Amino acid sequence: MLLTTPIDEIERVFGVPERPNLMQRWNIAPTQDIPVIRREEDGRHLAMVRWGLVPPWADDAAIGGRMINARGESVADKPAFRDAFRKRRCLVPLDGFYEWTSVGEGAKPRKQGHVIRRRDRGLFALAGLWERWRGPKGAAPLDLPLETATVVTTATNATLSFLHDRMPVVLDPADWDAWLDPATPLPVLEGLIRSAPEEWLDVVPVGPKVNNVRNDDCSCLDPPQETVPAKAKDKRGDDQPSLF
Repeated sequence: MLLTTPIDEIERVFGVPERPNLMQRWNIAPTQDIPVIRREEDGRHLAMVRWGLVPPWADDAAIGGRMINARGESVADKPAFRDAFRKRRCLVPLDGFYEWTSVGEGAKPRKQGHVIRRRDRGLFALAGLWERWRGPKGAAPLDLPLETATVVTTATNATLSFLHDRMPVVLDPADWDAWLDPATPLPVLEGLIRSAPEEWLDVVPVGPKVNNVRNDDCSCLDPPQETVPAKAKDKRGDDQPSLF
């Protein structure tokens, strides 16, 4: 994911009072901290949480590395996500996200990254869930509970279908309140879990720097270099999985 929009604009768009010193991020990886928007009694608030949901019953926080996404078709029933789906939903603000295709022939084709953004390059929000983990059962509770989040996914749309058969749920701003409201009926929530309209997003290929999570600057959006050899090593397989 990438989020480079200044905090002033995040505050304006999402109506949150918090003004953390957010660094511009061009290559946010799973298990790193991300901002989320949650609803509390006095309105919306921004919080920093770890990407990769850790259920309250987990014995080890490492399970979060396998729970960066939650399939929308089963989120209401799967034990890891069902309580959060009912009680702890959030918005994940971002400027874009990445997906990859294989390029080249032979045993080791390279990975071609693509950035997916709004056509007007504005902020948008993914449907998310968050949890609070107080440590393994039977152990002394953590002094500071670990807060984590996951992104809800659904079937892809035609715009992104050449990349993957899944995509994150991109919420219409008109649906943000319903997604955050703990009183929203489950059938209404399930109706919000759908692929984005084809005209909302576009896809642009990017160069190989995004394949390595150690690269986190604007060069991650540089266009591909046609001279990159087809057998160039792809570090994405070691550093970060396909996200959706």
